[in-house]
Amino acid sequence: MHHLLSDLELAVFLTLDWSPKVIDIREQFPLRVEDTVRLAETYGLSHSKFQGVPQVLSSDFLVDFEDPTHPAMALQAKYSADLERPEVIERLELERRYWEEKETSWAIVTEREISRTAFANIQWLYPAQAEEDIVLSDLERYYSLFLYEFQRHPEQTLTSIVQSLDVAYELEPGQALYWLRQLLARHYFLFDINKLYRELKLGDLSVNPHQEQQEIRHVPG
Repeated sequence: MHHLLSDLELAVFLTLDWSPKVIDIREQFPLRVEDTVRLAETYGLSHSKFQGVPQVLSSDFLVDFEDPTHPAMALQAKYSADLERPEVIERLELERRYWEEKETSWAIVTEREISRTAFANIQWLYPAQAEEDIVLSDLERYYSLFLYEFQRHPEQTLTSIVQSLDVAYELEPGQALYWLRQLLARHYFLFDINKLYRELKLGDLSVNPHQEQQEIRHVPG
């Protein structure tokens, strides 16, 4: 279950979750209130309170990476317009000092850092990536089929080839697209995530040499 509070947070989460370099994502990660209160007093910063009681602050994301030289980073997602508000800046400064003390990298992410095209692609692929009950033999069969078509028709668009395959193999309408989406979501084929999927040609895709390492849950048909 994901606790996301804004469209920007959703965009950041999906982008992180798509990255093969990310191991784990913790959302709305709480900061130790004893530490934030102490830092606020030390540096003369205000601290959120409710009826006089200091409130627990949080970072939008604490991300673990596979890179041992850069194992973790805390992120705060903020719309650029919010960064003009003094109270927001003060709150972010408190958060920055907290993570600095913990020797953990910290950064602000705004809508300017999120590619709209990449986000649209990930939104399209994410439901397929999250689908678990996939029959491995079906996935492998369509993988071989698409690989064959890629070699024969590199100039064809994805949208045109899936329609052609539905007709040629007497599939239910949309069936070829469904399996192509599954393969792309599982990184069997790689492509430039900043190029809209509807505009891709078969020649824009490449085979992932590590695709055999992708985890597929095999449910007997």
